[in-house]
Amino acid sequence: MGCLCNIHTNLIDDTIFRMQSELVIIGGGLAGCEAAWQAANRGISVILYEMRPQKMTEAHKTALLGELVCSNSLGSTHTTNGSGLLFNEMKVFNSLICMVAEETAVPAGSALAVDRNQFAERLTNLLTNHPLIKIIHEEVVSIPQEPCIIASGPLTSPAFITALQNFHGEKNLFFYDAIAPIVEADSIDMQTVFLGSRYGKGESDEGDYLNCPLDKETYEAFVEQLISAQQINLKPYEEQITQGVDAGFGHFFEGCLPIEILARRGINTLIYGPLRPVGLRKSYKGTPPYAIIQLRQDDISQTTYNLVGFQTNLTFSEQKRVFRMIPGLQNAEFVRYGQMHRNTFLFAPSLINQNLQAIHRADLFFAGQLIGVEGYLGNAATGLVAGINAANLLKQKPLLIFPKETMIGALCFYVSHAEKETFQPMKANFGLLPPITPRIRNKGDRKIAYSNRSLKMIKGIYTKEP
Repeated sequence: MGCLCNIHTNLIDDTIFRMQSELVIIGGGLAGCEAAWQAANRGISVILYEMRPQKMTEAHKTALLGELVCSNSLGSTHTTNGSGLLFNEMKVFNSLICMVAEETAVPAGSALAVDRNQFAERLTNLLTNHPLIKIIHEEVVSIPQEPCIIASGPLTSPAFITALQNFHGEKNLFFYDAIAPIVEADSIDMQTVFLGSRYGKGESDEGDYLNCPLDKETYEAFVEQLISAQQINLKPYEEQITQGVDAGFGHFFEGCLPIEILARRGINTLIYGPLRPVGLRKSYKGTPPYAIIQLRQDDISQTTYNLVGFQTNLTFSEQKRVFRMIPGLQNAEFVRYGQMHRNTFLFAPSLINQNLQAIHRADLFFAGQLIGVEGYLGNAATGLVAGINAANLLKQKPLLIFPKETMIGALCFYVSHAEKETFQPMKANFGLLPPITPRIRNKGDRKIAYSNRSLKMIKGIYTKEP
């Protein structure tokens, strides 16, 4: 198994730098917020840079830290799920993101979903009022000379991407990500939809999701219109950053495909994906629906709902036309339309080690989706690692290497060791963990064993943290 905590004895480039007690963090997303929290709580003065609202991105709407632009769900919290195991590992280290998510949670079955506005407001307030954190709303266009964590995210500004490319020596990679639409609760036909959570997993007895039932004829007509609907063209901002790379819409992240792209893979693709009608028989009276579209509560006051799995790049007018074909949404009013945006990430294995420390500069760390980690919790987890290790470096303490047997460690190992030909953003999943020997045949028992091993090791790291 090896040592749980290793001393990084050799500064990788053998550069001697003056130790400082102040840490610069670039990016006020989940990774940057978590990094700032972890470092400040270890006695390090932090300057956190967030370019919004001075310079907005294509997807953000506010200047709040930790604004969620895609789903409002952080995934399952069960330890037999990849994201759930990650969540419980992070809680051992007093994760800010996990704490605030639980404080601002909304009903979402077995998933942890949040009121996105309250979540961002709470994060912003906690960090703003921390005595060791100073927040500056300015765009950073060059890599600071001071000890630094770069967590600028997948929507990093073109100027800073150029600075990163110059430092890294490689062109950035990219894929296209998409956002699902949100509708007003008052505009949903409550006589048509029904309450229910798949397999009864929810906080309320009736269920936490609104479900729109489709018969076979309605489903097939909906798919036909979805496939032929007009999409939005690539934005000038995205063309500018691509700089000669093939920018056709063939570069998608499989975990977040636009609903219309999924539909083009075959007439039945959606009923085996986001529209699967399983696990809801007890919630629906009469003939079971052929397909189900679920709506998840998006705020604590129950005034808005998002369409689960309906990330899209359709034009706004086409979204209104096609999505109003869904039973229960015929009069839907859209608070936010779905949209697609370009996500940038770096080839991390030639940039960082398993500590998330730059290979050629010991006082520089990277975290978040920029290094190829996918999912809210994954981004925050790398911020946690970078924040702890940057603080330890500044205090001349050993850096932490999280073992591959933990989900945190497995993600850090993946982004620092993957092959370039197959490198793609990765979510927390049990496939990243080393196998248990002897092999456990039952899948459920195997996941429990993985989780028990991981959490035992995580708790051991925390108690031995320098």
